[in-house]
Amino acid sequence: MKYFNFLFICLFVSQISNAQSKFAEPEYIKTIILKPSGANLYAPYVRLGQTITLSFDDLNADEYDYSYRIEHCTIDWKPSDLIDSEFISGYAEDRIRNFTNSFNTLLPYTHYSVSIPNEDTRIKISGNYIISVLDEDNQVVFKRKFIVYENKVTVGVAIFKSRDLKHYNTKQAVEFSINHPDFRINNPREEIIPIVLQNDNWQTAITNLKPQFYRGNQLLYKYNKETSFWAGNEFLYFDSKSIRNSSLNIARVEQGKNLYHSYLFTNEERNGQPYTLREDINGNFVIRSIDGQDSTIDADYSWVHFSLECLEDLSGKDIYVHGNFNNWQLKDSNKLIYNNKLGLYQANILLKQGFYNYQFITKNKEGVLSNYDIDGSHYLTENNYTVLVYYKKFGSRYTEVIGIGYGNSRNINN
Repeated sequence: MKYFNFLFICLFVSQISNAQSKFAEPEYIKTIILKPSGANLYAPYVRLGQTITLSFDDLNADEYDYSYRIEHCTIDWKPSDLIDSEFISGYAEDRIRNFTNSFNTLLPYTHYSVSIPNEDTRIKISGNYIISVLDEDNQVVFKRKFIVYENKVTVGVAIFKSRDLKHYNTKQAVEFSINHPDFRINNPREEIIPIVLQNDNWQTAITNLKPQFYRGNQLLYKYNKETSFWAGNEFLYFDSKSIRNSSLNIARVEQGKNLYHSYLFTNEERNGQPYTLREDINGNFVIRSIDGQDSTIDADYSWVHFSLECLEDLSGKDIYVHGNFNNWQLKDSNKLIYNNKLGLYQANILLKQGFYNYQFITKNKEGVLSNYDIDGSHYLTENNYTVLVYYKKFGSRYTEVIGIGYGNSRNINN
């Protein structure tokens, strides 16, 4: 039975993480952002009725006619059985009418954006959704997933050090409670499906958790080992808000034939090194430029050069530059290649001006990922944790998202 549960978790998380990554996105589409409206919000979770905005750049810069399509999904991101009118008021597919050409940039592009809800599209129910952008031939260009939730229950989240002595200094455990005084749950073990995320990264999502204890209208999840995450290390970062001059963690800037090149300081492996606090934004990025008035259209693109000095025996593992800026995907474009002459791992990535968080992640031949092989793992690392509460009532044709809770390891409990 334990093997079956482990297999279920692996398959479930694999389906979630592959829902987008298995789709090959074109290289001319850059800086895809899907987030709620408002400052300091990065994850695509939005309360029913509130606004979420999708934006992206097309480097072809030809004012292409794009449209969007919204699909309602099951908990494992497969198309649900609902017809459009059951989850959408208006149209599930429509043109993207808001687009603007870049201004005074070396690399021209067209910036597109669309907000949901709008006068043509309004989501009626909570759940998992995928928004696809379609070209003029009605072919999918790229996809992004987002979650619409309701506050039918409240979720309390607390972060603890691992009780496993082997990982006492390297892992963090999430405990949480689901409070439902005004919401009836007949069979919590079957109807409630929580998902726990670290820094909104679905590749390491934990699911298949059952309540351990019941206290009145509370469901208690006091797991430790089952809800443990590698704490990792604080994210590395750089700021390219000035396209012509070096700034935070950028060693030098050179003007190439067509674009500027930003060379970051060489990173060293941090595995085995003492923990050092770095104020980061947990893998996210913010587009910004000091060279204009509107960063969405006057921020330029440059080639950002990453380099890593690593003496660790990686035993044939691949290394990637990883973060929300590339949707946590592992692609050839963000894979580091070893330079024998310099003795460094290197990658060059075309990025829009802004403040970026990133980390180095390894993948072995079996596809197992590690965020600690190079950067190390410390229980003191500041991480964000999110608990999403899914609810599938017996006989219902779809799964609701009835609550969301947040926790942070800044004040970790022993």
